[in-house]
Amino acid sequence: MNISGSMTQVLTIEDNSQIGYARRTAQQLAEKNGFDATDAGRVALVATELASNILKHANSGELHLRLLPRSSGTGIEMIAVDRANGFDLQACLTDGYSTGGTQGIGLGAVSRQTEVFDVYADSRGAVLLTRLYPRSDRAPDRRFGISQHSMHNDPACGDVWHLAYDGPRISALVIDGLGHGEDAELAARAGERAFALAPFAAPVLALEGMHQAMIGTRGGAVAITQIDCASDHLKFVGIGNIGACLIAPDKTRGLASHPGIVGGHYRKAQPFDYAQINGQLLIMYSDGLQSRWNLQDYPGLVHRHPAVIAAILHRDFCRGRDDVTVLVIALEAAHV
Repeated sequence: MNISGSMTQVLTIEDNSQIGYARRTAQQLAEKNGFDATDAGRVALVATELASNILKHANSGELHLRLLPRSSGTGIEMIAVDRANGFDLQACLTDGYSTGGTQGIGLGAVSRQTEVFDVYADSRGAVLLTRLYPRSDRAPDRRFGISQHSMHNDPACGDVWHLAYDGPRISALVIDGLGHGEDAELAARAGERAFALAPFAAPVLALEGMHQAMIGTRGGAVAITQIDCASDHLKFVGIGNIGACLIAPDKTRGLASHPGIVGGHYRKAQPFDYAQINGQLLIMYSDGLQSRWNLQDYPGLVHRHPAVIAAILHRDFCRGRDDVTVLVIALEAAHV
């Protein structure tokens, strides 16, 4: 199964009128992507409550929408993001509780309407994750998260990501086309198309194929991670400044890249092997994200859903002067 990346749709939530817009936008997205009236209604209800919750306890924030391609259809991810001083999570999970004094349905009710629900909140703000799938879709949730945004909301994005699943194997790609805008996106998409033809080919061969496809474009930085959860190891190869690391609760391992530009010039592409990776997080990110972050500064975050982690890293460490992509994958022997 191949999952091709798309940008996160960001809806600003600053006043009550934007709650209705968020509800309509989410419901229309569901209806256009195979959700029947009942399931699209669930999406609308959850979008309304998430947007309302932002105003109630944070005064302002964002609702992030994303399609989730699946082998049997499409899901919808909605993440509420704010920078408030935190809120009483246990109280908010109680049906009927509202921090704004109005009658809310409660995040507990929201959690029962969704297939995936997770929250992280501290003094820096809150991130609430929901994922909804049509009731007919019984496939398990893929435990990955992605936060991708273009600079200044440009419709073109020079960052591209791609995931391929084959049983316990995962192949993950992040490309950062040089610069930003349409030409950067053309370069990155050329590399992605080549990668998608054989995502589990030997990493050096895959990279060479991408290099040939990107000649004549701006070129870009590229990182490929091939994971085999059954044998508990991964291979990583990178050219340029895509950051990557393996994170366990008690340690972090950086994954080493080589200098150069794919589609331009690089001297070598040596893959590196890493063992005993199950139970850890793989995080790959473009240089639109600052590199000076540490998940240990967020107690318990390493155990949250990867989509929550990606959203928090983007919220707190986006440079704001380039496209940014954060890809987080939970490495688990149970991957199927």
